[in-house]
Amino acid sequence: DVEWADVMASAQPVDPVPVAATDPLYVLYTSGTTGKPKGIVRDNGGHAVALLWSMRHIYDIAPGDVFWAASDVGWVVGHSYIVYAPLLLGATTVLYEGKPVGTPDPGAFWRVASEHGVKALFTAPTAIRAIRKEDPEAKYLADYDLSGMKYLFLAGERLDPDTYHWATDNLGVPVIDHWWQTETGWAIAANPMGAEALPIKAGSPTVPMPGYDIHVLHDDGNRCEAGEEGAICIRLPLPPGTLPTLWNAEARYEASYLSEHPGYYLTGDGGRYDEDGYLFVMGRIDDVINVAGHRMSTGAIEEVLATHPAVAECAVIGVPDEIKGQAPRGLVVVKSGASTDGLAEELVRLVRDEIGAVAAFRLVDVVPALPKTRSGKILRKTLRGIAAGRDEPVPSTIEDPGVLDTLAPILRS
Repeated sequence: DVEWADVMASAQPVDPVPVAATDPLYVLYTSGTTGKPKGIVRDNGGHAVALLWSMRHIYDIAPGDVFWAASDVGWVVGHSYIVYAPLLLGATTVLYEGKPVGTPDPGAFWRVASEHGVKALFTAPTAIRAIRKEDPEAKYLADYDLSGMKYLFLAGERLDPDTYHWATDNLGVPVIDHWWQTETGWAIAANPMGAEALPIKAGSPTVPMPGYDIHVLHDDGNRCEAGEEGAICIRLPLPPGTLPTLWNAEARYEASYLSEHPGYYLTGDGGRYDEDGYLFVMGRIDDVINVAGHRMSTGAIEEVLATHPAVAECAVIGVPDEIKGQAPRGLVVVKSGASTDGLAEELVRLVRDEIGAVAAFRLVDVVPALPKTRSGKILRKTLRGIAAGRDEPVPSTIEDPGVLDTLAPILRS
């Protein structure tokens, strides 16, 4: 170990080293939620162009504004929007370590935003759901002056309409859903608040951003009509800032992203366009289940469950079923103080009323917590494996491995 002050006393300044725009800036491994982690390569030039453009035109941030991405510096949101993007623009960036609740209370985010004059807060829907679970009436919000906060941006997990409405009603500012991936490094679809604010539709990240030519495709490669669900793909070439390859794995890059539909990048997510050209992302393609021959998005069932006033957050997975092939199974976490008496029956009835008997939704359990990565993604693949009786490896990025120990006997019952 060496003392910082001692080393700095003898340190000599070093000039910046010029690099090519196409030289690698960093390698960032995906969380492992989709299998063996992949080393996403980011280049220098395109990354800087995309981040600077997005700060101005998506997030409506100008030099001197205060921008807070409440993420981990080690995740892609932290790389992109805690470190590089605000500093490229000349904005102030906030670095925050801690949870949105219990540090010391569910008003932690509002305190930081108030103290530092945050103009735009960018976090994950799971953070807002955690705050809502502990403070469903938003009582802590009243303790702070958030008059300087103009936007709440959410990404990383699907933003269910119920969470969107709770945040909108209580904050009184535009709540902007946007969708992107570690691979892309910035938003694929968003509402460009700094260019032209579009009408918000709950459940939609709005429209593709410049450079992203997004098509929803059937399995045979034909394009889906408005309202039809399929695989969300981006027609090549990809825009600046997106991954040029995987680290030391060119063949895997092609096999994972470029082979399924030639000429397109496969995002791995499923969804649809509506008649107005708004994109709806329903979740990973792996989360589409086949119930007695009917293809069904578990995200659609989650959307219904989330509307119940007692539900703080939920996950739906497909589990093996001897008769139907697969059946949906729900796991729900309730809000603080909410009653669970008769809740399972109410949720089954709610799904039947909203989606229909075709969903065959009969299995739902109230659980204390859902397993997540530290970036807030629910580990649905791991849950599916446990429910199917497989000995699933625990992803290295899991926030609390103990949650799986609690859920395993429930899932296998």
